[in-house]
Parts: sequence; structure tokens; C-alpha cells
Amino acid sequence: MSSPSETPAQPPPTGVIHDLGYRPYAGPRLGERAVAWSFFVTGLRNTYGLGRSARSKALPMILLGLMLLPALILVGVLVQARNLLDLDSQIVAYSTYPLTTQLLISVFVAAQAPALISRDLRFRTITLYLARPMRRTTYVLVRLASLAVATFVLIGSPLLLMYVGGLLADLPPGRETERFLGAIVGAALLAACLAGLSAVVAALTIRRGLAVAGVIVVLLVSYTVVSTVQGVSEEVDNERVGEVAGLFSPYTLVNGVQRVLFDSPAATPTPPEGAAMGLLYVVVTLLVVLGSIGALLLRYRKAD
Repeated sequence: MSSPSETPAQPPPTGVIHDLGYRPYAGPRLGERAVAWSFFVTGLRNTYGLGRSARSKALPMILLGLMLLPALILVGVLVQARNLLDLDSQIVAYSTYPLTTQLLISVFVAAQAPALISRDLRFRTITLYLARPMRRTTYVLVRLASLAVATFVLIGSPLLLMYVGGLLADLPPGRETERFLGAIVGAALLAACLAGLSAVVAALTIRRGLAVAGVIVVLLVSYTVVSTVQGVSEEVDNERVGEVAGLFSPYTLVNGVQRVLFDSPAATPTPPEGAAMGLLYVVVTLLVVLGSIGALLLRYRKAD
């Protein structure tokens, strides 16, 4: 029997660490705020296809052009023929323009929400994003902010063009500025509502086509049903039903808020009347935005 001192010596390790010449990162380590800002800018650029292929730019740029074209025509008529037509205000009110172009706006959010939300789930890139110093809450809020700001740019650009045209046509600047600011607040609320609802629908599926169809159904079908109910309620002289129905479409909902807060011209046959109904419109708008954020946080609680 051999003693411990006679145990054969182990051979020396033969592994070698090769130096391939790669340099380690020696720059500053940025935190969550810098990552979130970069993530927000990237998402905003992606919604308009900036930095991507021409195919990615086509749809959002065409929709932006179609949103601006009617405003440009209205401005041209207002500037050139104001005295001839005896015009004393915008041909189409600021608060009415988003409802007039609601089909284009709905197509935009239906196309871009799945691009930002569903694709991360389908290709599991969300795992890489969350591997960085970014919490799930930050991811949800940043994605939602990118979509909301992109939608706001789409809605607000023609309003800004109309405002500049109104000043060039010598409309009263104080009145135009007041109406424009009210319209911009309405555009921000509408963008937040549309972004929240479309993001929630897009987060329910990993298939982009299904998400696009779902968002279009939610936005366009709800507006069609609501506008039909409002028209019927006006015909039968029961406008309260139409006022309540306006709560179920983001377009009529935000238009009602503009009517209540800024006394903007109504774009629906049954706008909210009375303080109680006006307060209900404001509360429902806030619930739509906050409820969408809560639903997204719940959806991404276990997503990886």
C-alpha cells in the first residue's frame, strides 16, 4: 500500500489563454437613462423608417404626405382667396382635422405599433434589451413614448401648417394661437390614446399581420359604430345616448375633451354637454392612457 507522499504528481495545466488583440471597453459605463434615451430615439426613427431601407420608409412617409396634402390645399385657398370668399377663420377647424383624416392616422398606428411591439416578442430581442441595465417598466414606457411621439408628429404637422397659413392670411393671431394650442393639446391626448390602445393590441400577439388587423378593427370599427349611434341619437332627438357613445372611440373621446376644455368647434353631432359629462370625458381619456400603460406592464411582467 503506497503512502500519501508517494502519490504521483499531477501534470501541469496545459490550457493557454490566447491574446487575440481585442481591446476591452475602457469608456464610461452609461446607465439606464442613457440606454432609455437611445432606445427611444431608435424606436422613433424606426417608425418613419429613418436609417432603414426605402421599403421601410414608404408607408409612413406616404401617410405623412397624405396628412399634409389637404392642409396644404386649405392653406393655399385661405391665403389666396380669403377676401374673395370672405373667410374669417380656418376652412376646417383644427379640432375637426384629426377626425377628417382618422383613416390615415389609424393605418399609421396599425402599421407601426406591431413593428415596435410584436417584433420584439416574435424574434425574442426583448431578452437582449432586458439584459442591459433597463427595467421592464422602462422598456414599456420607452416603447410607448416612441409610438406616441411618432403619432403626435403625424397629427400635429398639418395643424402646424394650418396655423402658419392662418398667420400668413392675416387671421387674428391671438385667436389663432389660442385655437392652435388647444388643438396641439388635443393632438397629444389623441396620440397617447391611440398609441396606448394599439400597443396593447400589438402586445397580445407575435404575428404582425394579426396585430395590424386587430388595431384597425379596434380603431375604425369603434369609430364607425360610435358615429352611427351618434347620428341616430341626433335624429331621434336623444342626444344623451350619442354623448355616452362618444366615450367608446378615441377620436370622438378626445374631440369631446377639446370641446370641454378649449371650447373647440365640435366635430361630432352629439358633443358632450354639461359639466358632469365633460368631466366624464376627461376622466375616461385619462383612464384609457393609464389603463393602457398598466395593461402593457402586466403583459410584460413575465415576457422574456
